[in-house]
Amino acid sequence: MSQNVGEARKEGAREAMEMAEAARQKQWEHPSFLAGLFMGRFQPELFFPFPQQDDEDRRVGDAFLARLEAFLKEKVDPDRIDETRDVPPEVIQGLIELGCFRMKIPAEYGGLGLSQTNYNRAIAMVASYCGSTAVWLSAHQSIGVPQPLKLFGTEEQKKKFMPRLAQGAISAFALTEPGVGSDPATMQTTATPTEDGKFYILEGEKLWCTNGPVADILIVMARTPSLWVGGRERKQITAFIVESSMPGFEVAHRCDFMGIRGIQNGLLRFHGVRVPRENILWGEGKGLKVALITLNTGRLTLPAACTGMAKRCLSIVRDWASERVQWGAPIGHHEAVAAKIGSIAATTFAMDSLTWLTSALADRGGFDIRLEAAMAKLFCSEAAWSIADQTVQIRGGRGYETAPSLRARGEKPYPVERILREARINLIIEGASEIMRLFIAREALDGHLRVAGDLLKPELVWKQKAACATRAALFYAHWYPRQWLPSTPWRRFVSHEPFAHQLRYVARTCARLARSTFHAMIRHQARLEKKQALLGRLVDIGGDLFAMTACLARAESLLRQNPGDSTPRDLAEIFCCHARRRIDAAFRCLFNSDDAGTYRLARRVLGGEMTWLEEGIVRADFSARPAAPSAEPHAETAPTAPEAAAAAVHS
Repeated sequence: MSQNVGEARKEGAREAMEMAEAARQKQWEHPSFLAGLFMGRFQPELFFPFPQQDDEDRRVGDAFLARLEAFLKEKVDPDRIDETRDVPPEVIQGLIELGCFRMKIPAEYGGLGLSQTNYNRAIAMVASYCGSTAVWLSAHQSIGVPQPLKLFGTEEQKKKFMPRLAQGAISAFALTEPGVGSDPATMQTTATPTEDGKFYILEGEKLWCTNGPVADILIVMARTPSLWVGGRERKQITAFIVESSMPGFEVAHRCDFMGIRGIQNGLLRFHGVRVPRENILWGEGKGLKVALITLNTGRLTLPAACTGMAKRCLSIVRDWASERVQWGAPIGHHEAVAAKIGSIAATTFAMDSLTWLTSALADRGGFDIRLEAAMAKLFCSEAAWSIADQTVQIRGGRGYETAPSLRARGEKPYPVERILREARINLIIEGASEIMRLFIAREALDGHLRVAGDLLKPELVWKQKAACATRAALFYAHWYPRQWLPSTPWRRFVSHEPFAHQLRYVARTCARLARSTFHAMIRHQARLEKKQALLGRLVDIGGDLFAMTACLARAESLLRQNPGDSTPRDLAEIFCCHARRRIDAAFRCLFNSDDAGTYRLARRVLGGEMTWLEEGIVRADFSARPAAPSAEPHAETAPTAPEAAAAAVHS
């Protein structure tokens, strides 16, 4: 029995990996800073000079943000939304009338057609004030119907749905299922074609669908009939445009969450929903590609939202640490607190630099930003959580107390407790941090796999492997020595003073990262996909190098605009010092870590060997309790990202 279970798991893993590989974008048609970085190519010219928003686009954004800020202050009560778990209908209607639900819809279909930069500026502003409201807008436009429809829709589909979305129809994206999180190979929702081929019958359910309970139009992923290739089944996942008015669509439950309590998120069911064939987006079997490519720019919203949140924390900390006096001085003057404030400021500057750099690259075009967008999301979501946590610590007991309670007893109602709860979800939605590290690692290894990947495929015959070995030997005979040769003479980057020494560090470390990645491939070969902690450390090193470069480029730009202001230089310098400390620590334990021992310990825990550690607790029997009554359709949180499709690092 155990052997059969093991074989089934191996087959499931193989199937998931094949689906992930089939969904990947396999070509690199445009330059990518991070793709080059992991291969030992430091290309600062891609970021220097730091890209600037043009004057006309900035004027458009400034005017829109002025109206948006006035509306938020007058009409939106974030604490009330958090308490009641509801964004009032008049607020949603006001946002619709303001144009907030059509920011990314092209003007020819009735939208505002804002640039990615202006859209992210708007999301950052809203997220700094009310996380729930920001999620309503982001889920609708970043991963909801407008973005994939703009990228993959036919002209007929755009003419049919875009004007409705521009007029206020709410959209959502439905991928995750109750039993299927990050493994689309086990998706259960099916779409079966009718005999005449004009419709597909949708059966199944989707969980954690943000905006789903109130959506008018949704993108729904479902399995369509499999193909058989070489005697083996190839599962097909297809994206459908579904309208909630179609018979058989049901909102089964609205979910409640730790934070962003005012969002609408829930469990959706499809009972024989007839979807016209012309509602297939892009083509049958291309659903995962739709999801992954959509998220290349769609996930850029997360760094913007996290940056807005970090700026709010910085503002709160600055006020509080200046006015709160302990032991004869403001608490911000004590080094233990000052260290936290300096870290918050420097990290916020890095987040800000990454957000506007990736937004500008998306607007400019001509760049492959799949890695940059993923890394910005990973870096900023984790940084925002750390900043929120430090903000609570600096505020002390008042950071743990809710804003309404503070207000009721006459103190400034800083919403730090709510910010902490709202920040936590960003490490999960649109690609959990663990999945993002695997996705980035797979893309970072792509250059090596295209050269030597065939050597790791057991199904290939020896002649094919011999040809691959010859190609690999020729490539690495040239590539590998270059990763050891000095590439940072003292005069390099002299035109970028006072940041030349940091740029030289990034260039040196880029080569070290490239050869360390190569050493990991040689050492672990096909087992590398299992070494997720090692891969995570390599990704984190690349993330800090990316953030350092963005920081330095932006600081140089700001310094040249205003030579008398040294603050950008100081912020960049402190961030780089902190990043270098993290990078050096990651390298030290890259191959001399306790990963194997920790993994063995975890398996023993799972095997029940250490249940004695759990003694003395109340063991609640949840299975014996009746289910709580289902909430009215109304909920929160976002779907697990399709990145999950790329979770397997195939080497």
